[in-house]
Amino acid sequence: MGKFVIKNAKKGFNFVLKAGNGQVIATSEVYESEKACKAGIASVQKCAPEAAIEDQTVEGFATEKNPKFEIYKDKKGEFRFRLKAKNGEIIAVGEGYSSKASCNNGVASVQKNAVDAEIVEE
Repeated sequence: MGKFVIKNAKKGFNFVLKAGNGQVIATSEVYESEKACKAGIASVQKCAPEAAIEDQTVEGFATEKNPKFEIYKDKKGEFRFRLKAKNGEIIAVGEGYSSKASCNNGVASVQKNAVDAEIVEE
């Protein structure tokens, strides 16, 4: 079972979503308050399971409605994903992956682990 870990950041709070094995699978932006951070977690829990996947690495990709996971290549050529809420705001991002298959596994892990993940504070 996954867990959201809320951490103090320099200018507020952020969270990481960890899979059952302790691996970080997604991170958030920095929120001004702990309450806003928890609202971000709630948004991930709600959006991740129903989010479509928009693969921006494919030429002529179909644009999906929000909420959605966007898979893209960064400047280093690594595959990454970002989860966008219904309002289009980015609510979680993944690390860089060397292959698209690994990136897709990261998306699947977020979809699986976010729903019933416990929330803990560090």
